[in-house]
Amino acid sequence: MRRYPYYQELKALARDVRARHSLTSPRVLRSDMRRIYRGEGIRIDLWQYRLRGLRGAYFNDEFGPTVMVAAGLPSEPMIFTLGHELKHHLVDRDSAGRFCSESNRDDAIEIGAEIFAAELIFPEEDFCRQMAAMGVEQGQCAAETIVRLKHETTTTMSYAALAKRAEYLRFAPEDSLQAVKWTKLAEELYGEPLYKLLIRSRGRRHR
Repeated sequence: MRRYPYYQELKALARDVRARHSLTSPRVLRSDMRRIYRGEGIRIDLWQYRLRGLRGAYFNDEFGPTVMVAAGLPSEPMIFTLGHELKHHLVDRDSAGRFCSESNRDDAIEIGAEIFAAELIFPEEDFCRQMAAMGVEQGQCAAETIVRLKHETTTTMSYAALAKRAEYLRFAPEDSLQAVKWTKLAEELYGEPLYKLLIRSRGRRHR
């Protein structure tokens, strides 16, 4: 397998899925993924427990195509995992099944699923256009830029995935965004989210 052409084909496929299912922004919600899954005829099976290192799984057997994912995943990892498994359905459905874990993250098929999911949520072209609109040139992207990007676009792509994209496209120096405490930085720049303020307020009332 020649990896670069394979990955480019997956990006094109992700953009086609966005167009067919009317995704017009980088804010892809769980409801959007459920709608896409219904349209593609895929059943979602939510685990009520987690298996160490296992993020999701795809099966296509006598019961039809099924994606298994941990029910307790936070929203952004859930959306990305559903995007990852959607690639397996569209491209790898003839395999007996795919178990997606940290142990096989270097496999081209799994890397391709990550690339597909990222492009499904936030296409590279849109990412580059947003960087240009923010006045960010290559090599100039700092951690604060990533937080601002996420805040301004309200994308459901995680900080880590945005940082990886910025480094890959050379907006940021290699490995310059890998040790950032994103939640802390976001709160320093934009304040605590409303849900944290509400929790603190309720805690004071119950003392």
